[in-house]
Amino acid sequence: MAVKTIWPIDHTCDHHADRDLSDRPADRRAGFAEWLARQECTDCWRASNEGDEQDKAAWLKAKRAKEQTASEAWSEQYRMPPLEGTERAVPWGVRCRHQILINAYTALVTEGTTSEAEWAEIEESARTVTRAFSVEFSLSK
Repeated sequence: MAVKTIWPIDHTCDHHADRDLSDRPADRRAGFAEWLARQECTDCWRASNEGDEQDKAAWLKAKRAKEQTASEAWSEQYRMPPLEGTERAVPWGVRCRHQILINAYTALVTEGTTSEAEWAEIEESARTVTRAFSVEFSLSK
């Protein structure tokens, strides 16, 4: 008996497709075919999501602005020195410093065994960093 690899899919957009599911484990093909049947076909999905790239870019820009505002407020509250560097490196460095120190505090003090006095030393060491570096990668040789 041959194992079924081609599955007929009737999508929610009323389009029909015969899908080759041979790249999936045989015991999971039926479940995946059922899931596909609850979705729009690829062409309809693409058509309905055409403007998403612009929406994603706007969302990301708003998210970065919110993160930047929070990071700058945090830097001021905890008396972190301003960073020096390029126009792109400074905002990135401020956000990174904020995220790293917030996560480190949570892991070391809140959830770990580091005391507040030990944390104050770590925080003081972080204040010695005043330069934001930009690292650029090139994939071509």
